[in-house]
Amino acid sequence: MASMENFRPPEVINRWRVLSLGIGGVAFLIWAVGSYLNTEQALRSWLLGFIFWGGIGIGCLGVLILQYVTGGAWGLVIRRAVEAGSRTLPLIALMFVPLAIGVYTHSVYEFTHLPADDPVVIHRGVYMAPWFWIVRSVIYFAVFMFIAAMLNRWSLEQDNAKDEKTAFDLLGRSTAFSGPMMVVFALTVTFAVVDWVMMLDPHWFSTIWGLLFVAGWGLSCFCFVVALMAFLMDSAPMNAVLGKRHFHDLGKLMLALVMVWAYFNFSQFLIIWSGNLPEETTWFLTRMKGAWGWMGVILILFHFAFPFLVLLQQDFKRRAKWLAGIAIFVLFMRLVDMFYQIGPTPRVDPRGIEAGAFYVSWMDIVAPIAIGGLWLAYFFGQLMKRPLMPINDPNLQRSIDHGRGH
Repeated sequence: MASMENFRPPEVINRWRVLSLGIGGVAFLIWAVGSYLNTEQALRSWLLGFIFWGGIGIGCLGVLILQYVTGGAWGLVIRRAVEAGSRTLPLIALMFVPLAIGVYTHSVYEFTHLPADDPVVIHRGVYMAPWFWIVRSVIYFAVFMFIAAMLNRWSLEQDNAKDEKTAFDLLGRSTAFSGPMMVVFALTVTFAVVDWVMMLDPHWFSTIWGLLFVAGWGLSCFCFVVALMAFLMDSAPMNAVLGKRHFHDLGKLMLALVMVWAYFNFSQFLIIWSGNLPEETTWFLTRMKGAWGWMGVILILFHFAFPFLVLLQQDFKRRAKWLAGIAIFVLFMRLVDMFYQIGPTPRVDPRGIEAGAFYVSWMDIVAPIAIGGLWLAYFFGQLMKRPLMPINDPNLQRSIDHGRGH
């Protein structure tokens, strides 16, 4: 059985944690001041940061489930990173509180101001009640945290296993548990993003919306983990673990999810546009005008076309630092995509901003930095609590040897 000392996290992670906490703390104070100036804008900006960074944490849970279901060396070498990401869910839930308060006080989301005779309110009934929206969100977080708690618990028990049979049994338990939980996870994400993002425009709907975020948050997770692994590979112990084939495998998964994200978006557009129903096409019409239209073109070119062409190159995927560069670029485009989803939606208090107009607030920059800094600080703290590799996993040595192949 391997020793925990051989895979102790390097001290550089603690330096990253302190730096992230400082940046996030300062940005949060600035955002808090802005919330007194314009509460709705502050909450909309907070939602942008929450969906982006919270999406990475929730995406880590999805990838954690996926690597147990599929197996493979790629999943084992990043398992501790995605486990740490899944353990940030309590913080993500805490960061949801401002949004819950905003909905309860009718300060954000148009559905909280719809009259009782609105067709949407009549059709959906109590589902549109702010209190029920909050209750549903509590249930989503409870489901996510239950899955994360079980998988992290068994992983820790495997670290402390005294013999190989116990380690095998715990791996089998996690694998058997992850199969049905993948379905539960996808359904929970679907309901969550319908409430958190789609209901910003309560008169619009899309049946593929949940899959867009399942794929998008999975892509965010892989990009984040690739960047993290590339920075850690120069330090012990990961310099003796990570190899070119590991990054090649992760690069292929990034490529696959870039393609899936584009496919789902195009499918949504094609189906809605061909249906030609005003209550559906309005969403796209708003995003085809002015600066929103140009942003849509930028997303097609730089969220799909450019990464797609770059990640097709086999040699590129084998170079850790190069792959990390494109991963960080795609992460930035993921943030742009979230702004594209949230920005044009109806406002409770327009304050002179025309419906669907292109508008960027300084809080749209500060809020994601605040949430990102705090989330990263918590993530690095979690990452330091356990060895960087699952030391008693039966497939550990084979996974390490895989990375050294050609």
